[in-house]
Amino acid sequence: MFDPMTLVGFHTWLSLVAIVAGFPVTTGLLKGHTKPGWTGVFLSTAFATSATGFALPAPGLLPSHIVGAISLLLIVAAGFALYAKLLEGVWRRIYAIAAVLAFYLLVFVLVAQLFLKVPALHALAPTGSEPPFAIAQGIVLVVFAILTWQAARRFTRVWHPVH
Repeated sequence: MFDPMTLVGFHTWLSLVAIVAGFPVTTGLLKGHTKPGWTGVFLSTAFATSATGFALPAPGLLPSHIVGAISLLLIVAAGFALYAKLLEGVWRRIYAIAAVLAFYLLVFVLVAQLFLKVPALHALAPTGSEPPFAIAQGIVLVVFAILTWQAARRFTRVWHPVH
């Protein structure tokens, strides 16, 4: 699964890098500024992991495809706000919201994958509809709702150039 020479392995590594990069990006937004190096890594790997997800074998349209499509839209919106609109006006808030929501979707999928792949977690929620899974995803949702709200508020207050 973690062999980067396979599509699944490459997709997994991209996801993990994007998640790691999402932490400093979100921390920066909460402090009212961007982290240019981390932002580039986050946006590029988050985009790549969502895009490669469509190339993975699947019997048809799955919920993961819908999450991937939403993620791609959020990442494109964040990239457009940052690189094309230079975070001017309302684009600062759009960037903050889109970036944190894209990070949320990565963590949402991480939690789902952990419940699928880690035997102890899988035993707690073998179908993904049991309370432990719902509680874990509920906690992630609440944390990211707060982070998104805070980032949208705080990132609009102070202007720090992207360059």
